[in-house]
Amino acid sequence: MRSNFRHASKCDRISVLPANGPVQVQNINLPPMEPTPKPPHFIIIGTQKGGTTSLYNYLIQHPQIAPAAQKEVHYFDLNFDKSPDWYYAQFPQPENGSHKITGEASPYYIFHPHVPQRIYDLCPQVKIIALLRNPVERAISHYYYYIKIQYESLSFEEAIASEPKRLKGEIEKLLANPNYYSYEHQHYTYLSRGIYADQLPAWMKLFPKSQLSIIKSEDLYSNPSEIFNTVLEFLELPPHQLQTYEKYNGTQYPPISDTVYQQLRAYFRSHNQRLAQLCDRDFGWD
Repeated sequence: MRSNFRHASKCDRISVLPANGPVQVQNINLPPMEPTPKPPHFIIIGTQKGGTTSLYNYLIQHPQIAPAAQKEVHYFDLNFDKSPDWYYAQFPQPENGSHKITGEASPYYIFHPHVPQRIYDLCPQVKIIALLRNPVERAISHYYYYIKIQYESLSFEEAIASEPKRLKGEIEKLLANPNYYSYEHQHYTYLSRGIYADQLPAWMKLFPKSQLSIIKSEDLYSNPSEIFNTVLEFLELPPHQLQTYEKYNGTQYPPISDTVYQQLRAYFRSHNQRLAQLCDRDFGWD
């Protein structure tokens, strides 16, 4: 009888061995066990030059957050040819220690057209954090950062004017071929990356409000402690205070001409209005 018991389903049968008499097997319906969600538990999706490095570094100082192998894993945009197990291996696995959750921050995610669906397919329960910066300031910072790291050689005005030509056909290729990589789309999108009203709908369609936090970058810059704890609340973690809130990866750059600045404000105005309607919030950039 014990041999037969070993072959019984462990999920729906319990063997009762009385002191005397035959073995009785009773059928009972046990509720299915909820699988433990695999890491990551949160992803900061962008925007580039929007404070992602600062926020990520604040978060990983919380006693219940463990860092990934690196801040920017870039699995869903640049490394999607690798297996899901490769991605899971970038995070510390759950242990009986003090760390409770883990996550990453890859700022190209928000802008890459295939990433929202890819993240949803693999990590439907993950919490998404999007930092949005004034698109004029973001574009300027983006440009001068690329000057610093020698990714750009054109003047600012030339780079802005050249963006449509540089991007011609690239988005179509990305959409047509999930394996296509566009250097131009990743790097020479000073204006396009600031049109958040074109980027957020795909995320909003897939993830419920309870899993999507949209933060104004300027709020993080002006009150990092408050925003840090707002994000902790979103992640269902206890409040925490850091001794200092260092600004990471900041870019110092000279002022651009007022004429060009006003041209950029005019360019983004209608896009910012669409964003305000989408999020039911005035970001105050105009």
